[in-house]
Amino acid sequence: MTAALTAFAVVFVAEFGDRTQLLLLALATRHRPAPVVGGLLVGYGLMTVLAVALGSAVGAALPETAVRVGSGLVFLGFAVWTLRGGEDEDDDGVDDRTQRHPLALLASIAGAIMVSELGDKSMLATATLAADGDPLPVWLGATAGILSAGAIGVLAGRLLADRLRPELLRLGSAALFAVFGIVLLVRAL
Repeated sequence: MTAALTAFAVVFVAEFGDRTQLLLLALATRHRPAPVVGGLLVGYGLMTVLAVALGSAVGAALPETAVRVGSGLVFLGFAVWTLRGGEDEDDDGVDDRTQRHPLALLASIAGAIMVSELGDKSMLATATLAADGDPLPVWLGATAGILSAGAIGVLAGRLLADRLRPELLRLGSAALFAVFGIVLLVRAL
């Protein structure tokens, strides 16, 4: 249960205000919610499975202390990466011609989400947590966290984007990543 809750919190924080959530916000202003949410489910679902599988393989191959030290350093790196900012993207990568066929739109949105998540903090965080814990709870928590953050982007992101300062979101996220990194490093000792 702890692994699932940790994965939920870490991935939710990583994804909140991230480029993929902004992508979903933009898509939700141009398309009906159903295909956007469908693309969200498919794209995030596939990327989370990939991240957990990769993290589990690394975790099985390395000693536990090395995984914890590496994980702690990765999360501290996420804190720095988040403070740097610069993840906003203007182009959502979705071809407007996909509006003609609902399955093409869904596939296009899922593909855009998958490409956006490649090398993203939330996927790296998921792989890191899976390397240090039980893959199934990590997958469940990470999937719930990323879907929750994505749903906020689809359903309420527009309203939030107009009212919340991006700097506050970035600073809060960076602080939480630093805390997770420090906790993992302390556990390694």
